[in-house]
Amino acid sequence: MKLGMLTACLPGWDLDRIAKWAAGAGYEALEVACWPSTGGRDFEASHLPVADFGPEQAERTQELMARHRLSISALAYYENNLHPDPLRRAEIHAHLRASIDAAQALGTGLVGTFVGRDPGRSVRENQAEAETVFPALVEYAGERGVRLIVENCVMEGWHPDGYPGNLAYSPELWEWMFGLGLYLNWDPSHLTWIGIDPVETIAPYAGRILHAQAKDVELDPRARQRYGFFGKTAKNDPWETGWWRYRIPGLGQVDWAKVVDRLHEHGFDGTLSVEHEDPVWGGTPGRVTRGLEIAHRTLRPHVIETPEEA
Repeated sequence: MKLGMLTACLPGWDLDRIAKWAAGAGYEALEVACWPSTGGRDFEASHLPVADFGPEQAERTQELMARHRLSISALAYYENNLHPDPLRRAEIHAHLRASIDAAQALGTGLVGTFVGRDPGRSVRENQAEAETVFPALVEYAGERGVRLIVENCVMEGWHPDGYPGNLAYSPELWEWMFGLGLYLNWDPSHLTWIGIDPVETIAPYAGRILHAQAKDVELDPRARQRYGFFGKTAKNDPWETGWWRYRIPGLGQVDWAKVVDRLHEHGFDGTLSVEHEDPVWGGTPGRVTRGLEIAHRTLRPHVIETPEEA
C-alpha cells in the first residue's frame, strides 16, 4: 500500500511544484487532477493537459515523477457522465476518453470518474440510461489497459433538493455498477455520513476496490435534529448541509486505524490517496499544505508495505 494525495486541493500550483512538495512531505503517489482548465466547482484543477497530451508531455511527466520518486496512482476526472444536457454530456465523455488516453501514455492503469445522474429522472431510469452509456466507455478504457474507478461520493449538490447526484453511494449500487465493468475508488467519509459503517464494506468488496481515498467527516448530531438527514433547505451554497462537513484524516469520525488495518487484511495493495476538502485547513496554499501534513501524520503509522513489497 502507498500513501498518496489528490492534487485537486492545490489548483493554483503546477504539477512540478506539487510533486516537489509531496515528495518532501513523505507522500509516495499522486492522484492527478485533470479537469479541463475552465473547471467547474471551485476545487477542480487541471494538472495534466489531457486534451492535448502527446509523447512529449508523457515523457516529461514520467521524468518528473521519477525525479521525485513518486508514482501516479490514477488520473482524476470526476464529472457527471449522465448529465441531462446532451451537449455537455458529450463534452464530458470526450474529456474522459482523453483522460484514458493520457493514462495509457503514462502507464497509469486507473482513471477516476463518477456515474452521475440526471436529477430530473428516477434512480431506475438513470440506471437504465447508464447501462447504455458505460459499456462503450469501459470498452474504450479496456482496449487501452485502463480501468475506470468510481468514487462513492453522494454528490448531493448536483440535485436541487440535496438527494444523491451520483449513483454509486451505497453497496447496493456498487453491485449494480460492477456489472457494467466499473470499479471502486472507495472513500469512507461519504459512507459515514449516510449511516453506513465503512469498515464493514471492505471485506465484501475488496476485489473491486482498486484505489481508496482518505477523507474524514465531522458530524453534528444536534444540528441534524434541526435540519434532518438531507440537510438545510434554505441555503446559498448547494453543498452546504448544515450538520456535517469534510475534514482532514484524524479530525473527524472515521477510525483510520481500523480502516487501514482492514484494507491490509484483505490484500489492498493500491494507493490510499488523501482528498483534502477540509474547510478549516483550506483557503490558502499554506493552510492546505498544513492540512496535508496533518493527514500524513495521521495515516503514516498505519500505511505500511505489504509483505510482498518488503
